[in-house]
Amino acid sequence: MNIPQSTLTKTLTGIQGFDEISTGGLPRGRTSLVMGSAGSGKTVFALQTLVNGARQMDEAGIFVAFEESTRHVVANAASFGWDLAEC
Repeated sequence: MNIPQSTLTKTLTGIQGFDEISTGGLPRGRTSLVMGSAGSGKTVFALQTLVNGARQMDEAGIFVAFEESTRHVVANAASFGWDLAEC
């Protein structure tokens, strides 16, 4: 069986391991939905992807949270050494 190669352009997340197993990161120019139960790392994944994109690739991004306050998200990022005001 011949499986056609994907021509989907991807953007690196800067997360070692994820970029490898996803063969290049997240699809460029498309919305990506990250799902999981509470505590599974969705917020950390999103923040790390956005911080890496801003710092390493000068990319813009947006983070949307419905259940966490801005203060909580900023504090969560700071616990990893990410100063969101810097990005």
